[in-house]
Amino acid sequence: MRDKTQTNSAAPGDRLVRAGAVVFFIGALATLVTVAPLFLGTTPFPTYMFGLSMLMAVGFLTAGAGVLRSVAAGRRQARAGR
Repeated sequence: MRDKTQTNSAAPGDRLVRAGAVVFFIGALATLVTVAPLFLGTTPFPTYMFGLSMLMAVGFLTAGAGVLRSVAAGRRQARAGR
C-alpha cells in the first residue's frame, strides 16, 4: 500500500524552517564578519553589524516556530485519523 503523503508535498511549517535557516546563516556570516576584526587587530565594524548578528537568533526562533507548527499539524492529523 502506498503512503498517503507524497514526497514533494510541503508540511505546514516547512517554509518557516527554510526561511529560518536562511536568516540564521546570514546572521552567522554577519557574526563572523563582526568578530574577525577583533582577532585581526583592525578597527571594528560599526554598531549596526552587531545588530545584524542578532539575525542568528531571529532565524533560530523562526525555524523553531516552523517545527512547532509542523508538530501541531501532525498532532491534528493524528487526532483526525482516529
